[in-house]
Amino acid sequence: MNNFERAVARVIRSIPRGSVLAYSQVALRAGKPGGARAVVRALHRLRDVPWWRVVRADQTLAPEIALEQSRRLRQEGVLITGRRIRRPRSSSG
Repeated sequence: MNNFERAVARVIRSIPRGSVLAYSQVALRAGKPGGARAVVRALHRLRDVPWWRVVRADQTLAPEIALEQSRRLRQEGVLITGRRIRRPRSSSG
């Protein structure tokens, strides 16, 4: 495992249950701005991280993994419509 993969693993492990980050956000936090594709490649090698908490920038799930990712995120309480993460509406009052 190289330094970037270790950084990606650390970032992904820090994502709280029921939350998601975009690949680009993970890349930025791992020290490689603009490295979203590098995060995807790293995830193919990382086995012991909650990979399902990483989504596309438009909050959609990748088609290749959508069913399993959706199942795992729903178990954590994430709202999903189709292949898109639904953000809860903030209540004002």
